[in-house]
Amino acid sequence: MTDAAELARPLPGRRRLAESAGWLGGALLGLILLVASVLKALDPAAFAEQIGRQGVGFGLPPIGAALAALAVETVLGALLLVNLRRRSVMLAATALVLFFLALTGRAAWRAAHGQLDDSGSCGCFGNLVERSPNAAFVQDLLMLVPSLALAWAGRPGATAAVAVRASVALAVTGAVVGLAAVAPSLPLDDVATRLRPGVRLSELCAGAGEARVCLPTVAPGLASGRHLVVLADVRDPQFAALAARLNRYARAGGEEPLTVLADFKPEEQQAIYWEIAPAFDLQATPLALLRPLYRRLPRGFLVSEGRVEKTWAGVPPDIPVATAAAPK
Repeated sequence: MTDAAELARPLPGRRRLAESAGWLGGALLGLILLVASVLKALDPAAFAEQIGRQGVGFGLPPIGAALAALAVETVLGALLLVNLRRRSVMLAATALVLFFLALTGRAAWRAAHGQLDDSGSCGCFGNLVERSPNAAFVQDLLMLVPSLALAWAGRPGATAAVAVRASVALAVTGAVVGLAAVAPSLPLDDVATRLRPGVRLSELCAGAGEARVCLPTVAPGLASGRHLVVLADVRDPQFAALAARLNRYARAGGEEPLTVLADFKPEEQQAIYWEIAPAFDLQATPLALLRPLYRRLPRGFLVSEGRVEKTWAGVPPDIPVATAAAPK
């Protein structure tokens, strides 16, 4: 008579199928986590701002919380990608997926009830990927949950390659965290933001449905002709000095007209205009639309017939730093 334990043992073919499905699910989930962490590492300051807005820093300074979150996300993604689906790894990955779903689910609920401000939703894939709160929740649900469920199947047993695979995962984690540490000083603005040469202003949008706004709506004059544009922070203590520099260019009749895009409220407008008396076109721009266009402010670009031609980290070089002193 066949032993009961023998009957309960999975057939070799079925076992191989489970192992293959589990490896595929783990690799897919690991790849998603790695891509998300690399995209956020390109602009760690924006990720830190999102952590601060959502109040999930767990007592750490925002940038410290951002680097710690990147390390956790990367190491789990790398471990899954090299097929180290140990129970501890899978439990940690499950907790991370549930945490992401809780964040995007909360944002979707708040957006549906008019409680979400214009600073954007969960940036699980960084500022490069535009996602409404509802789309973020649905996409995360469809991407993360099936791959996580598959990853639990056919987990491999002990193998002599554990140390090597773990070392690879740690090396990848060190590389991503290292990238986040040095990224702000690297010329990556055209890679790390949605603003880059060749993009049309009509493609730079934020929000969904009736609340969706695109850059030509905020500054319709930019849709035709050639313009210099500067993204700025009117609340920065250095903005007065920047505005004086921009005023000199505008009053001197520069080759291209100058537009400044900044986030400010209607009640702040009078004080701003009274303080700087702008000779340039100053346009209030929602933060959700403005924030994905820069890593640090100010940032400049040249637009021609509604298409971006050049970008600069800082003020465009056509705008002089200071007016030369007149000879005595």
